Amino acid sequence: MSDPQNSDPPVSAAGRTPKTWDFMETTFVALIAYAVFGLTGGLGAGIILLMQDGVEKLSPAQFQELATQGRWYGAALIIACLPTIAVLWIAIRKADREFSEYLALNWPSRNELLLAFAAAVAAIAVHVMFWPDGPSSYSLLVVGGPGGLFVLLVGGCLAGPIVEEFAFRGFIFRGWSESFLGPIGAIVLTSAFFGMYHTQYNWFERFWIFLFGLVLCTFRRRTNSTWLTVVVHSAVNIFIFFVMGPYV
Repeated sequence: MSDPQNSDPPVSAAGRTPKTWDFMETTFVALIAYAVFGLTGGLGAGIILLMQDGVEKLSPAQFQELATQGRWYGAALIIACLPTIAVLWIAIRKADREFSEYLALNWPSRNELLLAFAAAVAAIAVHVMFWPDGPSSYSLLVVGGPGGLFVLLVGGCLAGPIVEEFAFRGFIFRGWSESFLGPIGAIVLTSAFFGMYHTQYNWFERFWIFLFGLVLCTFRRRTNSTWLTVVVHSAVNIFIFFVMGPYV
């Protein structure tokens, strides 16, 4: 049986040969997507924050404390989701490939989902074993009420996993796995990039995210399904977010 990850892309209707972006091209597009993600999310959430009553009376320290609360983090993720995916869509269309095919947006089987969830549970068990107290000091825990909690959960457990999986296990893994790195090298480097991307966490937490990325990338390669990694990533975030509480 041929590996679906390395199968030849279909010929486009225009007669041009579709391509997969090489290592450097994939990295360049990923950096553009990262910049768009940070810029649109930060500006969008910042504008909403500045529209709140009483903000002009806060000291710089108080404003910084307010800006790092979970509701604004969730808002930034939601705002940045579509522009970031748009960058990936443009790059994929420039390669004469279909968006869903390039990102492997195939729905997994029930057994594949169950096996992936079992691996995620094992990863969480390792996380809890070595980090039993959790991030109790995070300003992310402050959401300002049920509405803020809803925004945080939508951003952190839906928008965030979608855009991250489309970017890492979808776009980046596709290009890197078909480059000189090969699938195994792409799994390791994509996971390392995934861990380093989460700059809001300390080094131990980034290492755990790297391990979790290895799990997700492995299942992405085995199943040729990025939707599987989206579902598992979302479920893990939901679990962690509720364990971190209380928020309200």
